[in-house]
This record gives sequence, C-alpha cells and structure tokens, in this order.
Amino acid sequence: MKPRIEVKRVLVIRFRRVGDSVLAVSVCKSLKKTFPGVQVDFVLNDNIASLYEGHPDIDRIITFSDKENYNLPKYLKRVYRLMRDTHYDVIIDMRATVKTLFFSLFSLHTPFRIGTKKAYSLFLNNYRVPNRDDSSLDMVQSNLRLLEPLKKITDVKYETSFSLFVPDEEKAVYRSYMERQGIDFKRPVVLMAVATRIVGKGWNMERMKLVIERMIDTYHPQIIFNYVGEREKQICNRLYEDLGKDSHIFMNVKASSLQELRALTSLCDFFFGNEGGLRHIAQALDVPSFAVYPPGISKTLWLPGHHVRFQGISSDDILPDDGTMTKEERFELLTTERVWEGLNEMLSAYLLSAESSGRVVNKFF
Repeated sequence: MKPRIEVKRVLVIRFRRVGDSVLAVSVCKSLKKTFPGVQVDFVLNDNIASLYEGHPDIDRIITFSDKENYNLPKYLKRVYRLMRDTHYDVIIDMRATVKTLFFSLFSLHTPFRIGTKKAYSLFLNNYRVPNRDDSSLDMVQSNLRLLEPLKKITDVKYETSFSLFVPDEEKAVYRSYMERQGIDFKRPVVLMAVATRIVGKGWNMERMKLVIERMIDTYHPQIIFNYVGEREKQICNRLYEDLGKDSHIFMNVKASSLQELRALTSLCDFFFGNEGGLRHIAQALDVPSFAVYPPGISKTLWLPGHHVRFQGISSDDILPDDGTMTKEERFELLTTERVWEGLNEMLSAYLLSAESSGRVVNKFF
C-alpha cells in the first residue's frame, strides 16, 4: 500500500528560454491529472511569462527578472521569502543548478524535493533523477521522468502533450489586426523563422530563399517572417529584398509581445524555418510544422511526440555523425532538394487541405 501524503501545492522551476519552458508544460499537465485540485506554481524568467497567462494547467506564475537573477543577494532574498511564505508539498527543479537549489535549501520540510541528478545536489534534493542518460528519450519524456519519485505515493498519470492557451478575445483582436495588414484568411498563411538568435544556428540563407521561391510558386501562401531584435530584423529584411519584395510576404505583420506571438501562431496554417522556440510554440498550438535542425541540436531530443503533423530534417537523418566532419560540413548536407522534399510533402497535406476546406475562416469562431 502506498503511503498517504496529500499533495496540495507543487512548485515547478523552469528558468531559461521559450522552448524549454513550453516543453515543461507537460509536467504541469501531468501533475494536474495526477493530483486533482492541486495548485501548480510555475517559476519563469519574466520576459517569457506572458506566454502562459491564462493557462489552465498553471495556477500561479512566479517571475524573476534579469535584475534579480544577476544580483545574488536580491535573488536569495526573493527565493527565501517565497519559500517561507508558501508551503509546498513537492518541488520539481527542472534544472537543478547551483542557484535553483536554493528553493530546496529554503524549504527542507518539503517531502519531495526533486531535481536532475547532479553531484552538488546530493544533500538538498532528496530525490534525484538521471539527466538525459537515455538518448532514445525526447525532451518531454526526459522531463516527465522527474515525476517518477511520486510513484511512491500515487499512480502518476503521465501526459506527453504540451499545449498553450490563447483566449478567444486575443485571437479575435489579433485576427482583426492581421486583416487590416492585408491578410486574407481564405488563403493559407505560413509563419516562418528564417533568422536565429544564435549566430551559425540558421540554415544557409541562399537555400532558404530557393525553398521559399518554390513554396510561393507551388502553393501561393501568405508568408510572415517572425524575428526578435535588430540583427534578426536585418536578416529578414535582406531576405525579403533578395526575394524581390514578393507580394506573398507580409513584413508588416508583427508580434510585439509573446502574447501577440501566440495569437499570431494560432492563426497560421503552417510553420516552417529554423528549429527554436517558435517551432515549439507552433506544436503547442497544434500548428503543423517542418523545421531545419542544425548539427549539434538533436532532432530526437527536441522534436517530441513523433507526430505526422510535426516534422523536421537534420543532417543526422542523412549521415550519422562519426566525428570526421565539421559542423559546417554537416550543415551543408541539408541541400535545397532534401529540405524541399520533406517540406513539400507536408505542405501538400496541410496547405491544400486548409484551402480546399474554405481555409480557416471558421477555425476559431
């Protein structure tokens, strides 16, 4: 018989960037299914927190600013107050860094202090789970292993799906904005990530250009480039000019916040581009996607679910990495033809079906 421990409140700590936090939602959802009525608090960097406002599986969003994160006295004071004022039955530290361990240090009475297995976490997390020791697991499956210690007290209900929530009123407002910018919702809309935050992570821009030209010639979609920051903006503008400022591309549709970005993504029929946080957002909103994975970024790990609606291509699909080629040489394996072959198969399934069904005019209303 399992011991009876009532779990009323859980703290999930998931600092870092958009993609990591989106995939962590499966942990929150699993907790809600496992412990009906539980309150799930989610710790995030404040610059990404708005993405989760109104989410049904997150009861309280706790944010830390860069100013707090990079000022150790302020950070410790904030963590101490939080753990002193709130009793948690479970702490799930998804990173288990030296800094995140202070949540457990200031709450040693919490029965389950769970984190990834690190040498320095031995005395603070009383349950430590191996971190990515199984290369067959994707990131969602790896995250869900953090719930295994809870099997001591209950049957854990694992939920591998991860989703984002967009209120109907937000969709309506942003849809109206897109229409004013010239988007016709009787025609398919493709959201693209042609630039990347990290230099060298993006696919060859000339090859990206050729694929976009084929996409336009074959399917005549409305294309929206998403970018963050001045460097990415310049890359997108340069590509737009190289494409002759094609009328299929709408550079005037912009998302000025993550809330707007989730609304924009939810109103698109397809995502294509470089792997990253936006691709995770697209999958979380059930938008079909095809992504290009650079060398060093495992498609097995970062493309969870093995679902036909969410696909991608990696140099590992073409040639196993035996260490004899540089990253640049491996990236060169992703030719225009190879990317287009996989992308075209998905576009023919999802863009044509959307168009033939009267597009997405009534998708949300």
